[in-house]
Amino acid sequence: MSDEENKEEKELDLTSADVVTKYKLAAEIANKALQLVISECKPGAKVVDLCEKGDAFIRAQTANVYKNAKKKIEKGVAFPTCVSPNNTVCHFSPLASDEAVLADNDIVKIDLGCHIDGFVAVVAHTHVLHEGPITGRAADVIAAANTAAEVALRLVRPGRKNKDVTDALQKVASAYDCKIVEGVLSHQMKQFVIDANKVILSITSPETRVDEAEFEENEVYAIDIVTSTGEGKPKLLDEKQTTVYKRAVDKSYHLKMKASRFIFSEINQKFPIMPFTARALEEKRARLGLVECVNHELLQPYPVLHEKPGDLVAHLKFTVLLMPNGSDRITGHSIQDLKPAKALEDPDIKSWLALGTKAKKKGGGKKKKGKKGDGQEEGMNGEDGADSA
Repeated sequence: MSDEENKEEKELDLTSADVVTKYKLAAEIANKALQLVISECKPGAKVVDLCEKGDAFIRAQTANVYKNAKKKIEKGVAFPTCVSPNNTVCHFSPLASDEAVLADNDIVKIDLGCHIDGFVAVVAHTHVLHEGPITGRAADVIAAANTAAEVALRLVRPGRKNKDVTDALQKVASAYDCKIVEGVLSHQMKQFVIDANKVILSITSPETRVDEAEFEENEVYAIDIVTSTGEGKPKLLDEKQTTVYKRAVDKSYHLKMKASRFIFSEINQKFPIMPFTARALEEKRARLGLVECVNHELLQPYPVLHEKPGDLVAHLKFTVLLMPNGSDRITGHSIQDLKPAKALEDPDIKSWLALGTKAKKKGGGKKKKGKKGDGQEEGMNGEDGADSA
C-alpha cells in the first residue's frame, strides 16, 4: 500500500524525471500532429478528413512508445482534433457524413491533445489559408491571441494568482480592439485529469466565477485563449453539431434505452476518462444513445459555439510546466507573419512581455543550462521551443 501511495505521489509531481519525460513526449507528438493538420489545411479540404488525420497520427505515434513497459501504459488522444473555421469558435469535429470544406482566406482554429500514461499535452493554433503576410482585422485578432498567450506564459508562475492573468488578458485584447471570448477556461492538469481544480478565467462575468488560486511550482497548466473581433459572446446554434464529449465520472444513472446502454458501455470501455468524438462510436446507435446520456449528465458535451457571421475568431492554447528553473512551454507552433493595424503602446503590456520565463537562480539548483531554455521560451512565437520537447 505504501509503495502505491509513494508511486502515486511521484507520478503527480514534476520533480519526477519520468513524469516530465512523458509530458514532453506527449507534447512532441501533439506538436507534430498539429504540424501535419496545418500542412493539410488547403482550399477544398474536408474538415472531417483533417480531424481524422490528426487523431490517426496521434494514435499511431503513441502506439509506438512504451511498447515494452512492464505495466500497460494508457496512451493516445487526450482531446480529439477539432478544426473550426472563421466565426466558428471551437469544438468542430464533424461526423463522417459532414461535407464542410475549407476555402481561401478561411481563419482556421486547430485544437488537439495527446497523453502518455495520463500526462496530457494540449495545443491549439490559428492558421489562415492565405499566402503572404496576414493583414487587417485577421492580423489584429491573431496578434491579440498571440500577445495574450505570451503575457499569460509570463504571469502563470509560482506566487502569482489566477486573477492577475484574467485582468491582463482583457487588457491585451483591448489593445488590438478585440474581445476575449467568454466561457473559455484555462485549467491546471494532473495525471488523467484534463480539467483539475485550479482555473483561470479568460474574462470575468457574472455567470462564471472561479475560486482564487495561486500558482505553485511543479504544476501543469493548459492555457487557453480565444479572441474575437465580435462581441465575444458565442452562441450554440445547433446541438446536432456537438460531437465531442467526456465521461462525467462522478455521475451515474440507469439508462432506459438499449441504444443508450450499448453506447455508454462502448464509451466506458474505449474512453473512460479522456474526451472523445462521436465519430469513434458506432454512428447509428450513437445518435440515439448519446442524447439520453447527455440528458442525465453521464456525459459532458463540448458544444460547437459561433460568433456572428463576419466576426473573426483566433484560438491559441499551450501546455506549460511550472518547473523549478522556470516556465517550460512545451506545445505550440509558429505564427504566420502578421501586420496588425494596432501598435502595442500600453506600458503594462510591454512590461509583462519583458518578463523572463526562467526562474532566477536559487541556491543548490541542479541545472545550470538556464540560458538555452530562456532562448527557447522567447522563441515560442515560433515552434523551435515546442519542438525541442
